[in-house]
Amino acid sequence: MEIYLPIAGMSINFFLVIGIGGLVGFLSGLFGVGGGFLLTPLMMMIGIPPAVAAASDSCQIVAAASSGAFAHWRLGNVDFKMGLVILLGGITGGTIGVQLVKVLRAVGNFEFVMKVVYVLMLGLVGGAMFVESLRTIRRSRGAAFDPAVAAAPSEPRLAKLFARLPLRMHFARSGLHTSAIFPFSIGTIVGIMAALLGVGGGFIMVPAMIYIIGMPTIVAIGTDLFQIVLTSANVTLQQAFVNKTVDLLLALILLMGSTIGAQFGAVAGKRLKGEQIRILLAIIVLALTVKLFLDLVLTPADLVSLAPAKGGGH
Repeated sequence: MEIYLPIAGMSINFFLVIGIGGLVGFLSGLFGVGGGFLLTPLMMMIGIPPAVAAASDSCQIVAAASSGAFAHWRLGNVDFKMGLVILLGGITGGTIGVQLVKVLRAVGNFEFVMKVVYVLMLGLVGGAMFVESLRTIRRSRGAAFDPAVAAAPSEPRLAKLFARLPLRMHFARSGLHTSAIFPFSIGTIVGIMAALLGVGGGFIMVPAMIYIIGMPTIVAIGTDLFQIVLTSANVTLQQAFVNKTVDLLLALILLMGSTIGAQFGAVAGKRLKGEQIRILLAIIVLALTVKLFLDLVLTPADLVSLAPAKGGGH
């Protein structure tokens, strides 16, 4: 069944779009990420113009993350105080990022910059997470035979450094007494990425909060989903008014699939250990990195596809 997307300026199969939304929604609930890092490239692969894909992705992430956040709130996994500090940074970064998108589209380099940033960022995050998760799994297996290994401390090396910085606050749900500087800063970076790449930023936020300041994995996931809802809502509104690239019909179809998929993902996440969740996410991130890198370096089979697309595709 073909449908016409007015902002993207193209027709597309309805079931293809809703299927992609369901897959990404499942991953959102499972890993505590908005899913935008996967959804934006998938939409580009099926022909959606990059600028429309990123902006519409931010729109659907609001509902996808809301569903996952509600599920984790019911399980007591959200640190609201930490989430509000991150949100202040996210709104600041989102405002900067939307203006950056406007400039890049004006000079015609948006798609190239988007893919380069994706490859660099996903490669670093996915590689670091994969190595750390492997070490944790090996240490856990060793602990079954050596009680001394099981009792070894796991506090991140940088946690003590950030705890000594100004603006220290107590985050009861996370069990942390640390500076608000790092959560605000990482929120700002994620806000910029949300506008530039159409992502929720969970693939940056979750590992950063776990490995740098020592949040429990499941609380980091729930808190990340909480801040994603409001940060993505801010980016969506600004993209709609400043760049006019939000395709509401596309976003609504994606929402139908992602909202249902997120509920199944949150339930599946309860059956996995923290390190198992992280290594699965790392494998997906690295696979996507390879695909985007090949898109940048290989000559396309159809050179006509290099021409600027409709709907803000430059």
